[in-house]
Amino acid sequence: MEGPLIAVLLLVGLLIGSGVGSAYTRARRGWTDYQTVKKTVPTARKTAWLLIRGVTTKVGVVALLLIGAVAYAAVAPDDDESAGPAPSPSATSSERPGR
Repeated sequence: MEGPLIAVLLLVGLLIGSGVGSAYTRARRGWTDYQTVKKTVPTARKTAWLLIRGVTTKVGVVALLLIGAVAYAAVAPDDDESAGPAPSPSATSSERPGR
């Protein structure tokens, strides 16, 4: 009677130990991955801010150029008014002269 009871307890202990051991291994692997990523975050953050600063600088320069172009177009005299009247179309007859 004692033999089968020990075998069942051993089997239950192996199943529980296997589950706990795999959970512990997963937790250690997750902790190692977390520590690795935690060390790379400051570098990634600096890189991200550097890229954002570059993009905002370019957008600012383009916006200033566009504002300057609009201001120049608003102040510049129109060439149409100073050129005078447009030439009138020439009178051409497409009909043959009558007899």
